[in-house]
Amino acid sequence: MTAFIVFHGTIKDTEKFGEYAKAVPPTLKPFGGEVFLRGKASKIVAGEHGHKICAILKFPDLKSASGWYESDAYQLLISNRDNAGDFTIIIYEELS
Repeated sequence: MTAFIVFHGTIKDTEKFGEYAKAVPPTLKPFGGEVFLRGKASKIVAGEHGHKICAILKFPDLKSASGWYESDAYQLLISNRDNAGDFTIIIYEELS
């Protein structure tokens, strides 16, 4: 089943975030991942949500999504990500 990694974030340093965002796509390829959506919050219609941006990565399955997140290539980017902003990251698996 298809899996998605959803990033909700608030950027603190746009330059560092730009570097991080450029470095992520090449790390996705070995896991069959792709950037499915990049966007910014325009209107909250129900509930509360403090983050301003969202990115959704799409993978062929849960194993690939987890493998990418735990990969050495992505782990090297985490300190840059954390210096660039605050993020909530969730892995979802598509329901059948």
